[in-house]
Amino acid sequence: MTRELTHFIGGVHVTGTSGRFADVWDPSEGVVQARVPLASTSEVEAAIANAAEAQREWGAWNPQRRARVLLRFLELIEKDTPSIARLLASEHGKTVDDAKGDIQRGVEVIEFAAGAPHLLKGEYTTGAGTGIDVYSMRQPLGVVAGITPFNFPAMIPLWKAGPALAAGNAFILKPSERDPSVPLRIGELFLEAGLPAGVLNVVNGDKEAVDAILHNERVKAVGFVGSTPIAQYIYATAAANGKRAQCFGGAKNHMIVMPDADLDQVADALIGAGYGSAGERCMAISVAVPVGAETADALAARLTERVRYLTVGPALEEGSDYGPLVTAEAKKRVEGYIQLGVDEGAELLADGRGYIVEGHENGFYLGPTLFDRVTTDMTIYREEIFGPVLIIARADDYEQALAMATDHEFGNGVSIFTRDGDAARDFSARVEVGMVGVNVPIPVPIAYHTFGGWKKSGFGDLNQHGPDAFRFYTKTKTVTSRWPSGIKEGASFVIPTMH
Repeated sequence: MTRELTHFIGGVHVTGTSGRFADVWDPSEGVVQARVPLASTSEVEAAIANAAEAQREWGAWNPQRRARVLLRFLELIEKDTPSIARLLASEHGKTVDDAKGDIQRGVEVIEFAAGAPHLLKGEYTTGAGTGIDVYSMRQPLGVVAGITPFNFPAMIPLWKAGPALAAGNAFILKPSERDPSVPLRIGELFLEAGLPAGVLNVVNGDKEAVDAILHNERVKAVGFVGSTPIAQYIYATAAANGKRAQCFGGAKNHMIVMPDADLDQVADALIGAGYGSAGERCMAISVAVPVGAETADALAARLTERVRYLTVGPALEEGSDYGPLVTAEAKKRVEGYIQLGVDEGAELLADGRGYIVEGHENGFYLGPTLFDRVTTDMTIYREEIFGPVLIIARADDYEQALAMATDHEFGNGVSIFTRDGDAARDFSARVEVGMVGVNVPIPVPIAYHTFGGWKKSGFGDLNQHGPDAFRFYTKTKTVTSRWPSGIKEGASFVIPTMH
């Protein structure tokens, strides 16, 4: 039976009134399992008005009291993780273990955000001038919003909402309509943890809902993760409407493999980083760059052997290395890229098209695909594929490998595998990419550092989580204070100085 989903506004589930719906698929079986309402502009505006009203009380709470809500939320989501992970896997298609990792990475940011009493402290200077003290305070913006993608339906909503709520804001979450059930569950858990009703509202929708958020003057900041064209659109539209924006787009993450690297370690790392979650990760390594022909030949042989033993299967079944893609359209899009690679002359070492999982023939499955001898002018090198496709783009030497990662229009993540500390240090300093891994295949920083890419992978000067998140979700007020000593000095017509 197809479930009817709702919005979550004012602490209650609200039936959509627009008359428009989107199908939520079970990608492992290829069947529709739910319908989600797509909010109209008026529905979004009502949610924002609700949030603005609720924020007055929440913003007045002291930071420690707000942090206690986050701590209670952590207890609740830990208990509920097994069921949330299965719900997530059933709508997204990633395995249950991978779904648990999705939740855990979000939880880690909530843990960090619970340090709000410290993170919101301002600065203080006593005696800045005669009888004058200067201090600053961080205050919430008011209502802020997060527009989050399908590929991490737990992690990224928590990355956005956690610091925003801890800083005293009300939060409008517009999740992907492809897998909305986990974001709705997150809303329920925050309410159960003691968050006042209306401080976190979950509004499902498509472009109409996004535009309603971008054009509403009550929304002071917008965070987004998704494709680069939409990131650029949201960033530009938010800026034109006087809003802060942090928008993260596409990626093409390289792994540089030096001749001295342990190639068995490298091959294992590439298999996990390239094919995990069916490649539907913005931090997936999709380009292996072996340095030198001998390194490339040896790596290609190891990868070809390992790809043969990968198990693709239903998200909820144990033993699957990765599951299906999220929709039939996503599968068709990736298959199109595979054909482009063949047409443009890349060497196809493993072809995942036509992959059938017995008993689940209608699922959106695609086997692991591996290309070799890919050149930088090929479409499969230049564009983000977002599927289980790993390509080998050979480099003659270290400088060419460094240039490949630096010159690509995306600058999200990059890794280097080597035993040479000098090479690793030089690479880390010189590569024009936002997040760098040294012998680490997926260079996602831990929660108390910041996450963000460069170039067409990121728009805005403040990144996700870490201290940047609290800077983004607060405004700084600086107070210059003087208590008269009783001495009358008369009027002064020069600008004040501190001497």
